[in-house]
Amino acid sequence: MRDSIMSKRRSFLKSATALGAATLLHQTTWGNQYFPDPKPKTKPKKLKLGDTIGLVAPGFAIEKEALFLALDTLQKMGFKTYHTDRIKGNYGYFSNTDEERAKDVNEMFANPDIDAILCARGGYGCTRILDLLDYDCITNNPKALIGFSDITALINTIYKKTGLIGFHGPVGKTLDDEYSQVYFKKVLMEPQQTLPIKNAILKDPKQYRNSEYYRYTITAGVGQGELVGGSLTLVAAMIGTPYEIDFTDKLVLLEDVEEAPYRIDRMLTQLADVESFTKAKGIIFGVCKGCDRKRTTENFTLREVIMDRVSPLGIPAAYGMSFGHIPQNSTLPIGIEAYFNAYKKQLRLMEPAVS
Repeated sequence: MRDSIMSKRRSFLKSATALGAATLLHQTTWGNQYFPDPKPKTKPKKLKLGDTIGLVAPGFAIEKEALFLALDTLQKMGFKTYHTDRIKGNYGYFSNTDEERAKDVNEMFANPDIDAILCARGGYGCTRILDLLDYDCITNNPKALIGFSDITALINTIYKKTGLIGFHGPVGKTLDDEYSQVYFKKVLMEPQQTLPIKNAILKDPKQYRNSEYYRYTITAGVGQGELVGGSLTLVAAMIGTPYEIDFTDKLVLLEDVEEAPYRIDRMLTQLADVESFTKAKGIIFGVCKGCDRKRTTENFTLREVIMDRVSPLGIPAAYGMSFGHIPQNSTLPIGIEAYFNAYKKQLRLMEPAVS
């Protein structure tokens, strides 16, 4: 009897130890990075002329002139427009309270008369409303959400939690550019099995001679995977939160604005310490406008920082693609499979982004 009891006790302890080890392994592997199983991919319906685009301001307040410009641009492109009074005000530096900004986004998804949602502008505030979004409503009412800068937080989180493809592209106040409109239409209105995203021809001498617009290979190679990312600041800010991006096997988009090289250094150093980031298939930099500085004995250039931080990863990478806080801002679908050639600085979408 005693031998039988001891045998059962050993079996129990062995099972408990194994379970504990498995749990520990799970925690060690994933930590607090919150990487659930991916949701089934959902593509919004394609846009067509005459569709209604709803405008929201989920971060900073938008000036009246900028709102008028956005409305005028969309109408000239052949769309109807709609917005609520929530985006007209000021709540400190925000367009409204967290609750009202989230409500505006939720209602745009729920409104059957709205065909797509365009952020009127970016600006800080999107991370504050991520836990106020109605992800069930978004899942049940899929439609295109477009924007860049701090909108990075919205489009990547919505894709992560619902599987809905979002679009890193112009905001309302920056859509009045020919190149930006061309790719807005190509990606959202003209679905193709493959679509090369060609870099803009720099006609403005100020851009052509500006080192921030130079295009160069960081690490040669090719990669294929889903597009994720956007603003470097927002990508880094979401590390360690439930909204952290899983970069594993992804092509990572990065750009920023008015950040000194040492700040770019700090954020890239942070990303390089993230395990999933080291497993990315490619790193695609847009233009980091206002981020370069002259080389001095007390400072590095933007290019020196990027080469120093990114090239040791051995991941195909290039700088200077046409997206970011610049007039020529291509529309890049988050969650869509793409092919990237770092040496040739070429990006190609490998599936339609809309249905």
